[in-house]
Amino acid sequence: MKTQIVAYTTIVSKEWYRIVRIWPQTIIPPIISTALYFLIFGKVIGSQVQTVAGVPYMVFIAPGLILMSVMTNAFSNVVFSFYFAKFQKNLEEILVAPVHPLTIVLGFITGGIIRALIIGIISIIVILFFIPATFAHVGVLLSFIIGTAFLFSLGGLLNAIYATKMDDLSVFTTFILTPLTYFGGVFYSIQSLSPLWQTLSQYNPILYLINGFRYGFLGVSDTSLLTSYGVLVGLSLILIIWIYILFKKGRGLKL
Repeated sequence: MKTQIVAYTTIVSKEWYRIVRIWPQTIIPPIISTALYFLIFGKVIGSQVQTVAGVPYMVFIAPGLILMSVMTNAFSNVVFSFYFAKFQKNLEEILVAPVHPLTIVLGFITGGIIRALIIGIISIIVILFFIPATFAHVGVLLSFIIGTAFLFSLGGLLNAIYATKMDDLSVFTTFILTPLTYFGGVFYSIQSLSPLWQTLSQYNPILYLINGFRYGFLGVSDTSLLTSYGVLVGLSLILIIWIYILFKKGRGLKL
């Protein structure tokens, strides 16, 4: 047990120092992007839309922008960190040590969660300069921001396991994560869509994450809170089992 704790804290420490050491790349750009999204979409589109679901448009999009930043940073932190551990052969040193696969997974995942939470907290602070502070359900808000960071850290790890070259690191983000995020209700309520698009949107898992977080932030949501939690927990369990099986088989752990 002591060996596993030492291994876990060592991996987390390495991830923390990596985040802090290159903070101009890991922290500043996401904050600027969130602020620009908020100002451009909130001011330009918000001046035309006015209100959505009974709240001002700038207030409505704030939770989605914050969670979008959490998703992308949790994912990118783990996918790059784990891939370069494979590329530089650091991972092989960990694998030959008496370290349980779950310890390795949790170490890298914790690094992604730490970075995502830093970005999320700073994004909330920045956005609160423009809108009133409204936290309808703090427990729900915290559970979704932490749960989403955990889920997308798992996604980044899975992507890194399957990646065999640098180009593979951006495939999932470009062709899957980004489209699902933009069609996940960040900038609009699905109630404003036609019945066909409302039905199609319900198959987008990110819709439930964003609306769960929005409920914690504003107290309004297009989806059931229970369903949102179900999607979050269900997807997390699927990825945990998937990754564990890959580790046990040694699939994708070496370049």
